[in-house]
Amino acid sequence: MQLDELINLAISLLTTVSILVIISIGLAVIFGMMGVINLAHGEFLMLGAFFTLSGHRAGLNIWVAMVVAALGVGVVGLVVERLLIQFLYGRLAATMLATWGLSLILVQAVVLIYGPATQGIPTPLGSTRVGDYSVSQYNMVLIAVAVALLGLVYVVFTRTRYGTTARAATQLPTMAAAVGINAKVTNMFTFAFGAVLAGAAGALLAPVAGVVPGMGQAYVGRAFMTVVVGGPGVLTGTASSATLLGTVDSVVSNATTSFLGVAALLVVAIVLLRVLPTGISGRTGRQL
Repeated sequence: MQLDELINLAISLLTTVSILVIISIGLAVIFGMMGVINLAHGEFLMLGAFFTLSGHRAGLNIWVAMVVAALGVGVVGLVVERLLIQFLYGRLAATMLATWGLSLILVQAVVLIYGPATQGIPTPLGSTRVGDYSVSQYNMVLIAVAVALLGLVYVVFTRTRYGTTARAATQLPTMAAAVGINAKVTNMFTFAFGAVLAGAAGALLAPVAGVVPGMGQAYVGRAFMTVVVGGPGVLTGTASSATLLGTVDSVVSNATTSFLGVAALLVVAIVLLRVLPTGISGRTGRQL
């Protein structure tokens, strides 16, 4: 195997892993920190893509549009938490049903505003030649952003006052209440932060995927598999699960077809959950 082929395969593998991290980290925050299964995660991702599309059409620089889109989805998440989710904590089935209904509403709202047709955004940057292969520079951006998002989550939850109160409100709610921590406010910001991360995922995927109202459905399954296989560890679980599943997907896809790559990912996820029911990070008991 030639050096340029190895480099191309390595970049392809890292890109696949990075995409899994990007689409999963917001869901991991909401599930790992709050125990909430957000079935509207794919639609938050979809909103990030459409907000980016709107910002780009309005004349914003594509990178600025992505940041604004992520923050816009964060505002949507905050409103959703205040109007819906805050009344459903501790009621898993009710939360799943409510967020599933919310996902249907969001899809139909976007169809009414933008229409059902697939829309696109030009991929930023260009490509680089690596021997006989052409590698998109945007793939390198996705890899860098995935690492940056993991770093951001680590800093937020371990180096800020909010992160300390968020972990306290989740791990020791009675003690947290006794020292004056307002769990309702903390949960509101945690859900909004997870929504920002989901919106960022949609914004980053907008240039490489068709922006269509149902686009979230193409990613939400892999996001849930990554989070469930990873277990309760928001960072350790997501990073390790994305690395393992992304490697399987990339290797099998390059050797055969993308369909078989996704199938192999699913098989590995099922086997892992059979062996480790609480996920890869479940035995450590770590939340981060």
